[in-house]
Amino acid sequence: MSGLSPYVLLGIAIVAEVIGTSALKATEGFTRPWPSLLVLLGYGVAFYCLSRTLETIPVGISYAIWSGVGIALVSLVGVALYGQRLDLPAMAGMALIIAGVVVINLFSSAAPH
Repeated sequence: MSGLSPYVLLGIAIVAEVIGTSALKATEGFTRPWPSLLVLLGYGVAFYCLSRTLETIPVGISYAIWSGVGIALVSLVGVALYGQRLDLPAMAGMALIIAGVVVINLFSSAAPH
């Protein structure tokens, strides 16, 4: 993974964290072994890849992108897999989070371009 762009590694970290977080519900309090293993594996990959991005991207920027995109993706997984519903205020809030990530990446001098 050393040849990958820091943003690719951050993307992998986000997807792995979303997988781990989404599997948490299926663990039923870590009483089911396969979903529990998926949570541990997802978080392990996520934190490893996130740590690698911090070699290049500042921690505040990395975490803002990771958490913002992660919130939106976990919410979509909740809708798709668990039948959860998002009302208009929830969708508006997530749109604002995504807008914040876009603003950071396009306009902030703190984010490497």
